[in-house]
Amino acid sequence: MKQLTVQNIVQKFSFEILSGSDHLGRPLKKTKVRRPGLEFMDTFDFIARGHIQILGKNEVNYLHTLTDDECKCRISNLVEYDPPCILITSNQEQPYGLHTYCTENGIPVLRTPDSMGVASAKLDAFVISSMAEEIAIHGVVVNVAGIGVLLRGKSGVGKSETAHTLIGRGHRLVADDIVVLRKLSPQTLLGTHNQTNREFLALRSIGLMNVVRLYGRAAFQEETRIALDIELTEWKDNSLNNELELDEKFTEYMGVPVPYIQIQLQPGRDVAGLIEAAANNWYLKQQGYSALEEFMERLEPEFNQE
Repeated sequence: MKQLTVQNIVQKFSFEILSGSDHLGRPLKKTKVRRPGLEFMDTFDFIARGHIQILGKNEVNYLHTLTDDECKCRISNLVEYDPPCILITSNQEQPYGLHTYCTENGIPVLRTPDSMGVASAKLDAFVISSMAEEIAIHGVVVNVAGIGVLLRGKSGVGKSETAHTLIGRGHRLVADDIVVLRKLSPQTLLGTHNQTNREFLALRSIGLMNVVRLYGRAAFQEETRIALDIELTEWKDNSLNNELELDEKFTEYMGVPVPYIQIQLQPGRDVAGLIEAAANNWYLKQQGYSALEEFMERLEPEFNQE
């Protein structure tokens, strides 16, 4: 897991620093922000420590209804949970005592004009993605009609050329050659670039090209959820399966299973078209549709007549 600090989120979201500017190096330990409730009342062992605490209108209005001594007591309880920082939303005023207790404990207090819902959603998404377990592999990632596809295969098999053809059909490049995979959850794998190869595609006999400069912003996407793992391989006679529906296979990356398909290459095969078909077929399966089931339903009356 990569290390993030309060400074990283301040720079990312341009949060206003109300206090604790000398402590922006505090590390983030948890990937989810917390909206305090019981934390105001006392310290409980069953409530996790180390979360960013975010104060919305309800929390701030509640603290404003208390006497100064009561407010200081509630904030003192909150500080005991050792948040890396406290974020106030909707540009609200600091509750009484927050500045004092946070300064004493070296906890930065930040503020944003965003609402509670917007601020917590943006923070969660950024922190989860940034702190996720990740690996780098050789391959290409493209977004085909909104579906993330990882293309793998031996060097020179034609992964980048296939990606270029897909871009010409209106799809998007995410990463070429070096692909960074991030595990966001036990079921979710994110594919992205490594910053160095951002927007670049390398084609043999042509060289390095910037797809955004050549084809516009629509040709590139920063990241995508990986839905399919497609391996491009050399053609092997009598090895393709012609069954109506193949048994689903999976590849695992950091424990996340991804549906796996092998496409064999041969002159004249529309590989880009096959990838489009695979992506669209995956989407239909997610909607509960099976072409084989529909086909069998059409055959059923003929079987019954016999």
